Amino acid sequence: MLSTDGANVMAFFNSGSRALVEILTRMQSTERPMPVDHTFFEFGSIRYHVEASASDPENVYLSISTPSLSHEASPSPSGLPESTLQEARKLYHKFAEIIQPPEDGYALTLKLNFSGLARPKDRARAINQVSRVQSVVLSSQLRSMLRGLGSPGSGTVKLVYNHKEPFFVSKTEGRINAVFPMRFRDDTDLAIATSFFQELQDAGSALAKAPRCSWSPIPPPELRGECVHHLTTNGGFVSLGVLARHVRGRKRAAKTAWVLLHFQSYVKYHIKCTRSHIQSRMRERLETLTEVIQNARLRGNDDKGKSQVKKSKKKSKNRLIRFAKATKLQKGFRAVLDKIKRIRVKGLDRLRRQCQCFAVPKLTMPRRKKHKYHRLQ
Repeated sequence: MLSTDGANVMAFFNSGSRALVEILTRMQSTERPMPVDHTFFEFGSIRYHVEASASDPENVYLSISTPSLSHEASPSPSGLPESTLQEARKLYHKFAEIIQPPEDGYALTLKLNFSGLARPKDRARAINQVSRVQSVVLSSQLRSMLRGLGSPGSGTVKLVYNHKEPFFVSKTEGRINAVFPMRFRDDTDLAIATSFFQELQDAGSALAKAPRCSWSPIPPPELRGECVHHLTTNGGFVSLGVLARHVRGRKRAAKTAWVLLHFQSYVKYHIKCTRSHIQSRMRERLETLTEVIQNARLRGNDDKGKSQVKKSKKKSKNRLIRFAKATKLQKGFRAVLDKIKRIRVKGLDRLRRQCQCFAVPKLTMPRRKKHKYHRLQ
């Protein structure tokens, strides 16, 4: 999940707001200035408000509201820690300024003016930096709380980025431990998540520069004394050990904090993708088996038809053989009769001539009377 170069492999959870980039880019590319008033949400708890007037199109007011990660953060009058405001001033000083006090209901309001950036490339880069303002705010809050860990009287801090899924952070010598209680609604999701956590644990132990990952079905020792409601889970507890090199430098620390804030969302995203992949493979397997069964049936019908054709051919052949044998036998019998007729016996001719002198009476057979039947009424 985390690497030494600060690369965020959670590409799906990009720290930049695509909607904000699209709105600001469209406003800069329009030829005729128009009034703009957009309000939208991201990640369920981050709210944006973009406002610009037709009379002053160069100045764009951007307000953002983010959840408070913890009550331990030292709030300023604007609702954000002073370190967060200083970091925002340092990052956006070329094209933005912080408005004090911010818009009602929001934690931070920026006045954007890109007229000083002549090249379109510089404006596009500035818009991308502005789209990551929520990452800057949340990461700054997380870093300020992590700095306070390890001091006398500080223990484990509960962070609430998502109200339904809080997580805990504690600091030891040279390491920051982030503990995530995992909860799942479906048994299938639980089985996939358990397998994923075990693979993640093995991968973390195999790579020397990767953060240490551990999974346990029971709460780790860092969570002793916490509320029972927060420790009641069915997916166990995942612990990530973030080393000092993972938070060295502003950009690397910001990306590391962003990964920690969205780790639980990434796990659920991974489970949904895995389920979708398994279901697609099952459908492909079912289609393959159905095709095999249909081909087997077609081949069975073809074999049955071929066998019937073979049987009919065999019967006709047997008939021809029998007919040939009968014809041959009849011819032989006729030949024998002809030979018998040609045999002459001495004295037989004289007897034949004498018999012709006598008249042979004809015998008549009496005819049968035809009986008439009366039909019964």
